[in-house]
Amino acid sequence: MNSACNYNVELYLEDCIQSVLHQSFQNYELICVNDGSTDSSLEILKSFNDPRIKILDQINQGQSVARNSALDIASGEYVWFVDSDDKIAENSLNAL
Repeated sequence: MNSACNYNVELYLEDCIQSVLHQSFQNYELICVNDGSTDSSLEILKSFNDPRIKILDQINQGQSVARNSALDIASGEYVWFVDSDDKIAENSLNAL
């Protein structure tokens, strides 16, 4: 499971999600928590059509609460938190 928590990161969000979706290892879920963004972050999240993506939309409560919200619905054995302004290398999940 990967979790990307976002708050007003419309400039970086698509690149972050694309870097996760283009992994060589494909057996994961991507939980994206929109933590009360006031920009177009939620619309960007909704624009992806991939069954591995789960979107949580909540009022702004901060990074810790957003991550705990993702953990509440996670189904995987392992968790990797990715900030929404990060990009991960193509073979990262496979290497881990």
